[in-house]
Parts: sequence; C-alpha cells; structure tokens
Amino acid sequence: MNKKDLKYWVGFSFIPSIGRVRFNQIESHFGDMESAWQAPPAELRKARLDDAVIRAINTWRPKISLDDEMEKLERYGVQVITWHDDIYPARLKEIYDYPPVLYIKGTLTAANEWCLAVVGTRRATAYGRQVTEELVTDLVRNNITIVSGLARGIDSIAHQSALDAGGRTIAVLASGLDIIYPAENLNMARRILENGALISEYPPGIKPRADHFPRRNRILSGMSLGVLVTEAGEGSGALITANLALEQNRDVLAVPGSILSPASRGTNHLIQEGAKLVQTCQDILEELNLRAVAQQLEFKEIIPASETETALIQKLSAEPAHIDDICAGSGLPVATVSSTLAMMELKGMIRSVGNMSYVLAREAREAYGVKIE
Repeated sequence: MNKKDLKYWVGFSFIPSIGRVRFNQIESHFGDMESAWQAPPAELRKARLDDAVIRAINTWRPKISLDDEMEKLERYGVQVITWHDDIYPARLKEIYDYPPVLYIKGTLTAANEWCLAVVGTRRATAYGRQVTEELVTDLVRNNITIVSGLARGIDSIAHQSALDAGGRTIAVLASGLDIIYPAENLNMARRILENGALISEYPPGIKPRADHFPRRNRILSGMSLGVLVTEAGEGSGALITANLALEQNRDVLAVPGSILSPASRGTNHLIQEGAKLVQTCQDILEELNLRAVAQQLEFKEIIPASETETALIQKLSAEPAHIDDICAGSGLPVATVSSTLAMMELKGMIRSVGNMSYVLAREAREAYGVKIE
C-alpha cells in the first residue's frame, strides 16, 4: 500500500467508533480510504454508517492533519500496516475483532508465528516471579516468542526473562507507541526493540485509558497460540485475557498456586474451569503441540543459508578439520572461510576444537545426514 493511501487509514484509526466492522463497510463501499475520508455525510450514510459514526467522522476529520501524522510516524520510527499487508500477524487476523491498523516499532519475523502470551497480576509474589522467570526462560530456549502487555508485575517479568534469555518478545501497548506506560518500563521497551517489537492499534499521541486495556488484551491473545497465566488473583485483568482467549478459540494454561494465597485464586479457578495445569515448560509444549515446532525451527537454523556454508559443510565431519585444509578443499579464500566459519559457529552448526580446527556439531551431523548428499 502506498503512503498516500496509508495516511487515510491512519486518519480513520484516530476515530474511536470505527473498528474492524466499520472499516470493512467503508472500504467495501468506497473502494479506497481517500474517497471515504473526503466523502460528505450523505455519501457516508450510503456506506451503511449510522448517524453517531458519521458525526464522529465529521468531528474528527478537521482536527487531524494527515501529513503531520505521517511525519510524526517517521520521526518516531513507527511503521504502520493494515490488514492487507503481508507482515500483518496471520493468527491475529483469525479473530473476529482484529484491528484494521497496527503501529509497530521493532521487527516482526516469521518466528512470531510461534508465540505465547504470558500474563498475570501486577502484584507478583516471589512465587509468581520465580515460576514466570523459569517458564519463560525455557520457552525462549525452545524458540517461542513471548507476548505480553508491558504492565507492572508478571508482564514485566515475562518480557525481562525473555530478553535475559536471549529470546524474542513482543509488547502490546494500550497507547500510542510514543507513550510508554508505565514510564518505569521505558528502558525495557528500548531493549525489546533490539530483539522484538512494540505493537499498538493506537496512533502516536493517544494516551492509555482504562477501556484501552481490555481491547489491548484481545490483541495479546489473538496473535498467540495460547495464553499462559502464571499468577493472578480473583480480580486480575489477566483473567480478562484468558476469557478473550477462550472466545478466540485459543488455549488457556495456568500455573497452580497455594489455596491459601489470594494471588493464586484466579489461576486455580482457571484450572477448575478447564485450563491446562502447567508445572513445566514441557507441559506447555505438549499442550500446544509445540515440541515439533521448536525442533523444526532449530532444524531450519542449522540448514545452510548460503552456497559458501554448503561448500564448507561438505568439508566437515565429526573428525577435526584444520582451516587450511578446509580452504584447500573448498577452493575459497581464507578470509571468506574464516568469517563464514565464525558465523556458522554462532549458529550452532559447527564447533571449534582448538588449533584452528573445526567439527560439525552433533545436531548438524544428524540434520546434514539427511539434507547434504
């Protein structure tokens, strides 16, 4: 979608009463958002928009400078996508009320297809912190992306644990991406951008409001395979996310806690109602059928990414090979071989055994026994 068309999507995203259904009505009637943005009330009525929505459009349009908003997006480094874009999260588009427009900072990758929402109370106990840290660390080691809401408590612990373990994490905000809430998570948000993304359906400048958080939660659960609640009291907002997940046909998983702890009453109740009881990461992988996925993603990482890697693999085995012999056998310059071997070692494809000699990693030998002739 070109920038000219995109700015009208941005304009309509400011209008609170226009969601997925009305975006669809507008696009179906007008064919493009520019015509809709410029349409008089009589024409908007032909798109089957009711009077309240038409009044909202007429109220908001004069207040919004589309060119200024696009300049602001560029200044803040925010990418805007619509439901038509290839990088729009495919799983999110499965839910009924998916957001027509998403604002993104950071990167979305194919790895985000395998993500799990981790949520819980804002008043985490030592127990809640410990189980969240342990489960998230194991999940990211199995190539699972962690999605949460950047809130205090369990959300923050989930993001932090994913980052500390070198994994990917996505934070879904209830405000524009230029407004980090709570403010104490600003540094965490910056870290997330290094290996993940910040996402919102709200354009820059929109402040968080109480009604934004439940709507934010539908995105958390909607883009994930399931929702893991690690600790939640009876009134925790995490239970809203769990209920939304059920409505979206997503799996709900919960960590049990002491029957004497108010902080675990919500999770224990979820288990009573049929949520999967989670004690280990393996419980999650098995429930969501992610064990095979984790292995497939790991397998993809060790498949040669270039002709140079393929050529070097063919000169390596379980027996140590010196770099001089690898260069001679492959016919490649020493600088190329050295830099490629260094990258392959980082990817876990090979191991250095000292004295500038290398062997194929065990996992790679198993994979290449199938893939390399």
